[in-house]
Amino acid sequence: MAALPIAFWSLGWRSLWRDWRSGELRLLLLAVTLAVAALTAVGFFADRLQGGLHRDARALIGGDAVISSDNRPPPAFAEEAGRLGLQAVQTLVFPTMGRARDEDGGAARLVALKVVAPGYPLRGTLRVAPAPGQPDAATAEIPAPGTAWVDEALLNALDLRVGQALLLGDGSVRIDRVLTQEPDRGAGFMNFAPRVMINTADLPATGLVQPASRITWRLAVAGPDSAVKTFSDWAQAEIDRSHVRGTRLESLEGGRPEMQQTLARAEKFLNLVALLAALLSAVAVAIAARGFAQKHLDDCAMLRVLGLPQGTMARAYALEFLLIGLGASVLGVALGYAVHHAFVVLLAGLVDAALPAASVWPALLGVGMGITLMAAFGLPPVLQLAQVPPLRVIRRDVGQLKPATLAVLGLGVAGFAVLLLAASRDLVLGGIAVGGFAAAVAVFALASWGAVKLLRASVNESTAPRALVLATRQFSARPGYAVVQISALAVGLLALVLLVLLRTDLIASWRNATPPDAPNRFVINVQPDQAEAFQQALHQAGVERYDWHPMIRGRLVGINGQTVQPDQFATDRAQRLVEREFNLSHMAQLPDHNPVVQGRWTPDEADGLSVEEGLAEELGLKLGDTLTFDIAGMPVERRITSLRKVDWGSLRVNFFVIFPVADMADVPVTYISAFRAPEGNPQFDNTLVRAFPNITNVDMSQTIAQVQRVLGQVIRAVEFLFGFALAAGLVVLLATITATRGEREREFAVLRAVGASSGLLRQVQRIELAGVGLLAGFIASLVAVAVGWALARYAFQFAWQPPLLVPLAGSLAGGVLALAAGWWGLRSVLRTPVVETLRRAAT
Repeated sequence: MAALPIAFWSLGWRSLWRDWRSGELRLLLLAVTLAVAALTAVGFFADRLQGGLHRDARALIGGDAVISSDNRPPPAFAEEAGRLGLQAVQTLVFPTMGRARDEDGGAARLVALKVVAPGYPLRGTLRVAPAPGQPDAATAEIPAPGTAWVDEALLNALDLRVGQALLLGDGSVRIDRVLTQEPDRGAGFMNFAPRVMINTADLPATGLVQPASRITWRLAVAGPDSAVKTFSDWAQAEIDRSHVRGTRLESLEGGRPEMQQTLARAEKFLNLVALLAALLSAVAVAIAARGFAQKHLDDCAMLRVLGLPQGTMARAYALEFLLIGLGASVLGVALGYAVHHAFVVLLAGLVDAALPAASVWPALLGVGMGITLMAAFGLPPVLQLAQVPPLRVIRRDVGQLKPATLAVLGLGVAGFAVLLLAASRDLVLGGIAVGGFAAAVAVFALASWGAVKLLRASVNESTAPRALVLATRQFSARPGYAVVQISALAVGLLALVLLVLLRTDLIASWRNATPPDAPNRFVINVQPDQAEAFQQALHQAGVERYDWHPMIRGRLVGINGQTVQPDQFATDRAQRLVEREFNLSHMAQLPDHNPVVQGRWTPDEADGLSVEEGLAEELGLKLGDTLTFDIAGMPVERRITSLRKVDWGSLRVNFFVIFPVADMADVPVTYISAFRAPEGNPQFDNTLVRAFPNITNVDMSQTIAQVQRVLGQVIRAVEFLFGFALAAGLVVLLATITATRGEREREFAVLRAVGASSGLLRQVQRIELAGVGLLAGFIASLVAVAVGWALARYAFQFAWQPPLLVPLAGSLAGGVLALAAGWWGLRSVLRTPVVETLRRAAT
């Protein structure tokens, strides 16, 4: 017989139009669009965010390069900058108490004082307003001598107005303007306090700079890129050569770590949800494509009879699927681009709305992901249509679809996994998500196969209800397909359960990092001779519960007798830890919120030392190591005898290192206290500061509220993307249930023809769907707990305890969702006339 004279591209276009009009491609289009939209929405957001950070990097640190130090930088740094023709300006930042005059109310508030010199800022722009609520404007000036620029929050806290006096130490300045934007505000504990900016000429009169003052000195330089590069290389070499402790060359990561950390955590959450949506979509595409191929077996057999070559048929279907993949990818990219604007709005305040335009890479990645998704999971079953023998026209039992070969499936899955890992931008997160799903599929297949075998053996057909017997027979008659159906449904439920756990438990753990009853006052610099009077003042004010610990300032200078240098450590955090001074403490009794995880805490152990486990891991310390600290010029050496677990999110007083002794008479010590201020006593802080004028009282109320607001913004963004993954999960459920519609119609038609009532068959269908959903939900919940724990432990660094009721709740949810999807997708099975179903099956 002569070959059918038709080009593959013409056949492909015609097939695409016919299948689209019949609705057979809509599920595929929806699955690919959801996956691409979720991934590109996160991709566009991350791309614009990184572009904005790169654009604003110099403004965020206040210069082209910055030398930051705990002490006054050596003059050599400023001299080298001048020799290279660079501009240089020095600023000081430190916490202190700002007070109103007694005649203005006498209120006091911890402030972050910033002392600036002419030329500040070298990069970025200051913006100020003449009074609260009035329009602000950019300015190239700095506060004039005798004046201060302040945050509006300070005016509210002290009940002051522009033009009134602000007391700082022994001096006084007049409030002149309201600060609205400060480019290098930076991060850290003290920068949550209201800012006060004064001229460097006013600093000596305050008397605030003392030998033990905790001041951050910052020398910013700016100029041509080549000169800045030369200075940066020289400065880093000088820091390394002279072993200047507490001094570092500052980068963007050091300039705004609070924004970097929060946005990195937000991006990680968003990436996880997007990955789950893509994985779910892959399952939906595979199921829908197999159903599509099953429906076209007879059509392809007829085309083979008419002489259509196998190659032409294969190329036509490949063209059809690649075109629908390309169209869905373009639609998903457009939807993702629109959705990423919602992230910018939801994270307003964390990111600048005026971010630079996104690059083309997220769009290219999205299109590549969509086409790969269709090629890897959609084409393998469809290309088998070219292998359908012409004999199927008269024998319906031949030419059935076969499982994809391991080579074809492995190649497609590998390509898809590589793209997902690239999209995740985090190998740990991507590895757990992709690897967890791959392992879950194997677990689901084994568990469902065992369940089918167990069901067949456990149902007694002579005593069991008729509906249960029929459902069991149908279920066990096709064990291979039953395994596929349960496994696919379990994968969809796995993602849904994991997302619910993410939303409720993991995000709740993050939000609970600032519990509602956490201390909101931290008081430092309480002198030993004030200890008894200070505690008595707390009792009189109604504060019965408070942390009270001695605090010692010390710098780590030796480990096991070897001098410590920052370049000995690989990570930036470890280098910064050994450069800074530690807040140490001593106490005979172990703090109740610091459990020992290694070693033993022995009260009054003279040569012992207890170290926080995270610090030990970061610096490579272990039990038995000796540490040497420089405390007020005196070397103090002790041996590590225990490692403690510290919950830094508890807002309790915690220390990296504790000496397990009740008294250390030979070292200078002050005291630190943390407590919750009494409600209904607005004068509490003012009274405390007046009684003890040397203390620093840190009000954390606004900080806690700010952190909660930030977390709320991130959570809303995650929940927004959650809708995509939820939709993808529901698509998987619907595709899994409806994939057997044709077989169910034929089987139920035969049963109805031999006398089975619609009510009985409806019960059979419900029992089968509920059984599949309950089993899939149970095994999916068990795997979701394991994957959720791995994500909490290794990707998000949460201490997470899985709820015990997850398997039960997951089983019930699986049963309900399967019944709902079955009602929606199979509602026509029992309505189709028996004669029509049997006639269609026979043709």
